[in-house]
Amino acid sequence: MKNFAISINLNNFASEKSINIRIMKTKTSRMEALKMLISSKELGSQEEVLQALEQEGFKLTQATLSRDLKQLKVAKAASMNGKYVYVLPNDTMYKRSTKPRSALEMLQTSGFLSINFSGNIGVIKTRPGYASSIAYNIDYSNVPSILGTVAGDDTILFVIQESASHQMVIEELSNIIPDIR
Repeated sequence: MKNFAISINLNNFASEKSINIRIMKTKTSRMEALKMLISSKELGSQEEVLQALEQEGFKLTQATLSRDLKQLKVAKAASMNGKYVYVLPNDTMYKRSTKPRSALEMLQTSGFLSINFSGNIGVIKTRPGYASSIAYNIDYSNVPSILGTVAGDDTILFVIQESASHQMVIEELSNIIPDIR
């Protein structure tokens, strides 16, 4: 589930006979898009990052981008061609793709890779950067058979109620992670 805020501009509403609806994407989706862009493209300046984000539908100021980069602990490192580009922490986890997809395309996939169980503990493997958002969705969707989650970058550890079967967990999670089946 994606969070969106809708604002309605009623200026000159009576004369224009139209409503300007603007959908503003939340910080969470912006941060996810930013991580996707940095890990899939060689971006060497904040201006390049701002342009890439704008192509994905995110309009923000340089100051906001600077705060986002700081929060993500983004650094600059030399690329293979010697150009300095933005990289995410533990860059080995974020391999650059030779066929980069748009951030919107990447955000439309759940990031889910696999699920395994051992007793009342489960482990979900995800693409890099997806685990925390999936774990958040699990925690706040009140999945009855899951007591709680702990997420890293690409792995989610979760504890299952003793009375729940592994199949029951998969069925409940399919509402949150459609491609889990």
